[in-house]
Amino acid sequence: MDQELKELYQQVILDHNKAPRNFRKIENPTRFAEGYNPLCGDKIDIYLNLDNDNINDISFQGSGCAISKASASLMTSMLKGKTKKEAEEIFTRFHDLVTDKLGDNPDLEDLGKLAVFSGVREFPARVKCASLAWHTMMNALNGKDEKVTTE
Repeated sequence: MDQELKELYQQVILDHNKAPRNFRKIENPTRFAEGYNPLCGDKIDIYLNLDNDNINDISFQGSGCAISKASASLMTSMLKGKTKKEAEEIFTRFHDLVTDKLGDNPDLEDLGKLAVFSGVREFPARVKCASLAWHTMMNALNGKDEKVTTE
């Protein structure tokens, strides 16, 4: 990863950690899921309001490291207004990026702001931090009740 991208990565992570977007509880959500990363203690709750297959509102609460919080913040910002299918496609692209399935030269433009997480794949323990909110969102989206853990 070049130095410019690393600096952008750090700025975006710090910004979303300090001032997370959609960090609140939705009263009476249509879907809800809990996530927990026992490795570093990250805990996250995802709240969704679905209308048919459209994500009208999405938010999160919880505590965790900067990567975990920033990932949840960016995720909720990106998914608001999307369809369930679009959310699943974005999840797959994000997951492929952080788990290094896209190889050494991923199409970062295709990922938009999520490209800042491309550096996470170099630190396997941090992949779980970055992906916790996403796996929890998928459980909420699909109405699964079990708590997500990144063990």
